[in-house]
This record gives sequence, structure tokens and C-alpha cells, in this order.
Amino acid sequence: MIDYQAVMMGSPIRLSLSQENPQRARAVFQLIKQQEALLTVNRDDSLLMAVNRAAGQHPVVVPSTIFHLVSLALQVSLLPGSLFNLAIGPLVKAWRIGFAGRSPPPISRINDAMALIDPHDIVLDAEAQSIFLRKCGMEIDLGAIAKGYIADKVCQYLHEQQEPYALINLGGNVHTLARPEHHLWQIGLRKPFASPQTLSARLAVSGRSVVTSGIYERFFLHQQRCYHHILDSRTGYPLDNDLLSVTVISESSLIGDIYSTLLYGMGVDESLAWLSHHPEIEAVMITRDNDIICSSQHHFQCHVLNLKQ
Repeated sequence: MIDYQAVMMGSPIRLSLSQENPQRARAVFQLIKQQEALLTVNRDDSLLMAVNRAAGQHPVVVPSTIFHLVSLALQVSLLPGSLFNLAIGPLVKAWRIGFAGRSPPPISRINDAMALIDPHDIVLDAEAQSIFLRKCGMEIDLGAIAKGYIADKVCQYLHEQQEPYALINLGGNVHTLARPEHHLWQIGLRKPFASPQTLSARLAVSGRSVVTSGIYERFFLHQQRCYHHILDSRTGYPLDNDLLSVTVISESSLIGDIYSTLLYGMGVDESLAWLSHHPEIEAVMITRDNDIICSSQHHFQCHVLNLKQ
């Protein structure tokens, strides 16, 4: 097993291949760079920023890849009670958690942002392949699913190259390529607010994606209160519930991104009820009491402490 590393998308990237192949590794990192240029909101020249700059003025025609990804994100955003919101950009910028934010923004700034984050104000034209944001100041933010989409693209490329087994870690999004009889990947789940080497669980997966949404990666402390980056569009503040993290195991990393956010918003009881009807998706939840709850062990091996089912 040969590891290749780079820093991209604001995160350390790890690529593990079955054997030494620097040319293939370069091709993977170039693919990631190309996709990031399409989807990021942290670069003024990205196509997504062109949509945001035209908010309240005119629609912007985009490539089919971006249009379909935005369409999917909009569908999920409009689900009843969904924590997922692709229009949350202005609220993210108001808080700046994980960037320069060190204290809650003024209530007036939050209220101004709240007026610009209604996903119903996003207009898609399937025939023209265009996106229009009705209000000036609106911003689409695909950060919640961009890594998952890119991880899926990387695995698709490696499969086409007949790579027998591989792993891509985009910093919170892990995707594995292998058949179970050939290789099982051991994926550690970090204990919230502990050192990166301290694990709460270890998963053994093959040909699956492992995606975690948690409040311990990006946060700040202010007046003895923790403000994390998972924001609630209904209140304008970080969501406060019984969870520290949700890890989703699924075939697609994009699906993992979506459901790690949705399940986090549901909380433990509602998540377990939903997962009982969707065996194709599995989850490991860590509560504020540091209990570890697995929805099932049907498709993977899960070795944890304080295990509940």
C-alpha cells in the first residue's frame, strides 16, 4: 500500500493506492483541483461564485454537472424540517466559524443573513441549464456536499483505471474502492474534542463511503459556550441537540454527505426510526454523553466502546 498526500480544498488529502503509481496519483489530485474550481465558494473565479455574484440580477447558465448537483441540493433543502440548506451562504459568512469568527455576530447581522437564505428563492431552469438567485446578496454554498461529490468522482476514475483497491480521504469524507474478498479498510472514528489519534470507534468497510458530520472540527468558545459550524436555518444559530457527531456509511460519498447532515438535524431517536426503514444507509452516532449508537452492523463491522443499538 502506497500513500500520497496533498493539501487541497482547505484540508489534508490522503490517497492510498495498491502499488506505487505517481502518475495515477497526480491524475487524481488534478481531478480534485478541477472539480474544486467548479464548486468552491472560496475562490472568486469559480463558476459557483459567478452564480452568486449575479444574485438579484440575472440567471447564469452553468455546466450540466453543476446544474444537476444544485438541483439535488435544492430538493434536499426543501424537504420538511431539513437541516440541509444550499442557500445558507450568507449565514455562514456572518458567523465565519472555522475562519476568523471568534464571537457570535450581532443579532442584526444574523437577521440580515436570515432574510437571504430561503431556498425557495432559488430558481432553476432545466431547459436553459441556468440558476437564478432572486435576491441580491444570496449565495449558494455547496460545501456540505462538494467533498462527497468529488470523492465519488475519484473512486469512479480509479475504478475505470482498474485500480484493485484504493482509499481517498478528503478530510472527513473517506471513500474506499475494493471487493470484500480482496481488502477491508479499517476506518477510525475520532473521539469528539479529543486528540486526532484518540478513537471512539473503528469500522471495517469495503467499497463503501464513510462520512462524518460533527461539531468538534470547526468551533469557537465564547463565554464558556461552544459555537460550532453546523448552523440551523430556522434560528440562525448553531443547532443544539443531543449529538456530537453522525457518521454515515453508504455506497456514495455524496449520499453520505447529505444524510450525515439530515440525520444530525433529526437527533438520535428520529434518526434511528428513519434508518430502520432504510437499510442501505447505516450510521454511527456519538451523543453528548459520549454514548456510541450504531443503527446496525449489517454491512460492516463496527468495534466501539459504550455500544448501543
